[in-house]
Amino acid sequence: MPPKIDAHQHFWHYSPEAFDWIDEEMAVIRRDFLPGDLKPELDAAGYDGCVAVQAPQTEAETEFLLGLAAQHDFIRGVVGWVDLRAGNVAERLEYFAQFPELVGVRHIVQAEPDDAFLLDPAFGRGVGLLEQFNLRYDILIYPRHLPVAARFVARFPDQPFVLDHLAKPFIKDHELEPWARHLRELARHPNVYCKLSGMVTEADWLVWDRDDFTPYLDVALEAFGPMRLMIGSDWPVCKVAAGYGEVMHLVEAYVSRLSPTEQAAILGENAVRFYGLQS
Repeated sequence: MPPKIDAHQHFWHYSPEAFDWIDEEMAVIRRDFLPGDLKPELDAAGYDGCVAVQAPQTEAETEFLLGLAAQHDFIRGVVGWVDLRAGNVAERLEYFAQFPELVGVRHIVQAEPDDAFLLDPAFGRGVGLLEQFNLRYDILIYPRHLPVAARFVARFPDQPFVLDHLAKPFIKDHELEPWARHLRELARHPNVYCKLSGMVTEADWLVWDRDDFTPYLDVALEAFGPMRLMIGSDWPVCKVAAGYGEVMHLVEAYVSRLSPTEQAAILGENAVRFYGLQS
């Protein structure tokens, strides 16, 4: 059977200081979330493994996730954090590249005050080193950053990128444009993939309906095609709006119209190929 992989989830030891973005409305996730919490969810939903993605921007976070991956075979890969603007970034990437579980890096660009952060020269120098270490880059942005992201990826045509959470479109407001147009522009770059993840938290947490997501999934499928899309839960963040199985079933139900080959690609094979995941 083709592997089924959750391409985007998180683990953490909760603290108010490290997770100050978790406000009162998100109190349900103000606790630790560790592999023992996720494994039953994966099993119940029929998934073979996952990709653990950084939350805090520290090397300690990267070490933490790598440690979990070394202990749990179902964590197939880690997207960590390294300061790509640092003068010693090559040295740090070389250090972390010794761990086969590290498959990529991410920076929380959506939180940067400069909307053109992706074009920062120092950041670009760091991104330019990723290819030699066989590391992917996860793009975490809001819709307003999409035009900058298109300019950014054009500078690195040989570097594999993946857009997290469809750039967080305004699903709650049923707003498609200009997000859709800018997403299509980004998707014209063949080295960019997209995660079908993080959608329920962009909808109305209390009264969302499956049909709320269809227009956004339609645009993503048209723009990227089935061979550059991958399913992700964004667990445990998703728990503020939906359970693990509900989130995964949203995408599974949508892609059920596709061929078995295309479904297998989105539900796991694309993630394995993109990240070079361990079996």
